[in-house]
Amino acid sequence: MRVSLIAIAIAAFFLPPFEPVRSVGYNIFTLFVNDTEIGSVDDSDQADRLLSAARRRVVGEANDIVLIGAESRLEGHEVLRGKTDDEEEMIEKIVTVFQDSVQETMKRSYTVKIDGYMVNVSSADDVIKLLEASIRKYVDDDSFSVSLASNPARELPSYVPEIVQNDVFEGEEEHYASDYLEESGFFAAFDEVVNNAEPAVEENLDDFKDVNSIVNVSFVNNVEVISAYLPGSQVTPLDAAIDDVTKDKEQKTIYEVVSGDTLSGIANKTGISIDEIIALNENITSARSIIRVGDELTITVPQPELSVRYEEIKYSEGSYEAPVIYQYNDNWYTTQTKTLQDPSSGYRKAVKKTVYENNNVISTEVIKEEIVVEAIPKIVEKGTKIPPTYIKPISGGRITSRFGSRTATIKGMTSYHGAVDWGVPIGTSVVASCGGTVTYAGWMASYGNVIFINHPDGRQTRYAHLSRVLVSSGTHVAQGQKIALSGNTGVSTGPHLHFEMRINGKAVDPLKYISY
Repeated sequence: MRVSLIAIAIAAFFLPPFEPVRSVGYNIFTLFVNDTEIGSVDDSDQADRLLSAARRRVVGEANDIVLIGAESRLEGHEVLRGKTDDEEEMIEKIVTVFQDSVQETMKRSYTVKIDGYMVNVSSADDVIKLLEASIRKYVDDDSFSVSLASNPARELPSYVPEIVQNDVFEGEEEHYASDYLEESGFFAAFDEVVNNAEPAVEENLDDFKDVNSIVNVSFVNNVEVISAYLPGSQVTPLDAAIDDVTKDKEQKTIYEVVSGDTLSGIANKTGISIDEIIALNENITSARSIIRVGDELTITVPQPELSVRYEEIKYSEGSYEAPVIYQYNDNWYTTQTKTLQDPSSGYRKAVKKTVYENNNVISTEVIKEEIVVEAIPKIVEKGTKIPPTYIKPISGGRITSRFGSRTATIKGMTSYHGAVDWGVPIGTSVVASCGGTVTYAGWMASYGNVIFINHPDGRQTRYAHLSRVLVSSGTHVAQGQKIALSGNTGVSTGPHLHFEMRINGKAVDPLKYISY
């Protein structure tokens, strides 16, 4: 007891005076995420560390943007004694809340823009596979591949495709397709022969028999690739993207009318119907609408979203025709021609460059040739004057007998009809189908009252069975001028107009030459 009292007295002498316990503020915090209690933490730094760890687990290793609708808050407490909860358990709780609160996942994607068309794929590798599939549709080998080059002109992460030539000679570095024509294929073989040849010795095209190369592959459309984050629903699977980009679709394009074109000819050339051409062009109202050289027609052609242009360098040999030589005669009509020299085929060996767009030939050029036998050209004399036109000589009427064979119904009527008959009432006005000179006007056997008119292009028209003739021989008449009244004279089965056209003295079907 005595020792204890002495110890207490000594301790009281050396210890500082006693002070009451004072408040130090919040020293522990409860973390809530979306009003779900997660657990106790020491401070906000620890809370942020736990939230970040949970986000990483939700997002995973994917380079995606995950939008999570979550709010966190801390409630502070002041305690004399306490402890924080286990961090791993709290992270698992936060992960559960985050997963329940995911609003949308934005995936790292690539948008391929082809002119005004766009498709989204999931990776740069898919972009390359998509573009290479467009090339493989026409260049069916592995000679060319696609790489993506950064586009510094754009602020967004943007790339432009470059088509790379894979086949290179031993010891050479990889070349772009734009360099290939000069450094491989025909020209490489050509340079090798020249370098190994003796001076002043002409190379033989037989040395190029094995030349058959595809060069200068490029995309016709403007192609740009942009990196972006997109919802997964907007990303197209690779197979579907390839199918959509490479399959042929009806695309509108412009066709420029050239000399010799007709609507039926354009329809045959482009593979669409005349009705489709009429539907696509407001200025074309029927199959008889006039078109002129230089007119631009809207047509549809089957082509893919991404078109490919490429060149083929190829050796060939065989017969060839020289271009036709025309000698123009300003005194002749364009319908008049005369062959002055018959052609004869030649024989040549050649290396040709053919430019394709998809499967369509754009141009062909002979790069190198050796003429074995010279071709003799065809020489044709051809008129330059526009020939006159012909119109229907009456208004209305019903065709009662066409040009060609028929059954003779009355005595004196031939079984071959060299004209066209329109049934019309007696006294119907008859006009000149084309301007010309009247060579006969009067009565002529089975024709009855008849008029013959010779025209500047050498043709002749005849108007028969007339009730009245209004012109006389030797007079000049204009197209559309009234020359007679229809009737029922001569050998006739009823009131009608017999209209006949002759070329070089031979009757032809007038309906093939008149315009309505």
